Amino acid sequence: MRYPILALAAVVAVAAASAGAAAADGPVHWPRFRGPNGDGVAEGVAFPATWSESDYVWKVRLEGGGGHSSPVVWGDRVFVTSGDQKTAARTVQCLKAADGSTLWTKTYRGAPCKQNALNAYAATTPPLDAERLYLSWAAPERFIAIALTHDGEEVWRQNLGPWESWHGYGGSPIVVGDRVVLANDQRGPSSVVALDAATGKVRWKTDRPGKGKAAYAVPCVFGAAGDSPQIIVTSKTAGMAGLDAATGRVLWQVPDAMPQRVVSSPVAAGGLALATCGTGGKAKHIIAIRPPASGDGVAEVAWTVTKDAPYVPTPVVHDGRVYLWTEAGVVSCLRLETGERVWSERVGGGTYYASPIVVGGKVYNASKKGEMVALKAGDAFERLGRTDLGEMCQATPAVAGGRMLIRTWSHLMALPAK
Repeated sequence: MRYPILALAAVVAVAAASAGAAAADGPVHWPRFRGPNGDGVAEGVAFPATWSESDYVWKVRLEGGGGHSSPVVWGDRVFVTSGDQKTAARTVQCLKAADGSTLWTKTYRGAPCKQNALNAYAATTPPLDAERLYLSWAAPERFIAIALTHDGEEVWRQNLGPWESWHGYGGSPIVVGDRVVLANDQRGPSSVVALDAATGKVRWKTDRPGKGKAAYAVPCVFGAAGDSPQIIVTSKTAGMAGLDAATGRVLWQVPDAMPQRVVSSPVAAGGLALATCGTGGKAKHIIAIRPPASGDGVAEVAWTVTKDAPYVPTPVVHDGRVYLWTEAGVVSCLRLETGERVWSERVGGGTYYASPIVVGGKVYNASKKGEMVALKAGDAFERLGRTDLGEMCQATPAVAGGRMLIRTWSHLMALPAK
């Protein structure tokens, strides 16, 4: 077995802990972008299709500016980052989940750099585990990773070198066992790096083709029961690949899987790994790949769809269906096994840069102008409601402890389950 038993147990333990309270309040933890393994699905809890300002348990103005990063949750603590668009200072804030009160804040100075107009200095969602929170940001001169305790004490920091991109940084790390994995896909020398979660030391580094377009995908973990976990990574220059989580060795690769820029993140479901790519604000395709069951071997392209695929929003898979939500507000439902289109409808409401989640039989996503749209999950399209969030929004919600945590540009709100 290539992956340490204790590390694999840690991955399983996080998933089990998140599912343990699903019967009453949904997940206990929401430890990374789009929750456990980036699935974007919360079971055992439901929220209304529409609500008003008075329905929030609490609403707070975030310190340190604004941003597009998602909140993450571990038990009774919520962590969220903000950035000052003038000074590039980054702030991480820890809130009490029960009432939104601030437990601590920590601010890091930064240097302004060129960014896409849709980007922000707080665009990265920090993952966490039972002991630490892992921050990352990048500027032309350095790519930084920092670990903090849940009480805000710095444990380590690591400089991964320069970062070259036309649009700034926007990827997020993930925690896999006792490692923090960062996809360092940029215009310059690129790689995937695993840092020791306790010390920050480099455990392995897998070089990847550089001198291309930067990628912003957040990796995910793929692995059937009994198999060593694979880390799924995507970029235009390297396509889609599965890396051994213990060593970083490339187990399989489909080099031409991503012919355009990669912004959305891969998703693992039903024995498949799905990812999308696009260019110029328009998506080109979504591809579904069946990784080899034993790790080593040849990956099979199960299907591709080249219409109404998202460029920025990450797809969400639930109950054998794939939900695609494009920037232009076209939502499609596909069969996971075949890619067959079940329905496709335009929901409108402006542009969408957040990613959809599925909770309690509903698909939720927020538009840039700050409107949360709820659709019925299933084989028939049904629009259930729209809610004005009061401010622009490009962040994906978190769900934990019976609450949906909705982050707009400068506020965080807690909506209780119904």
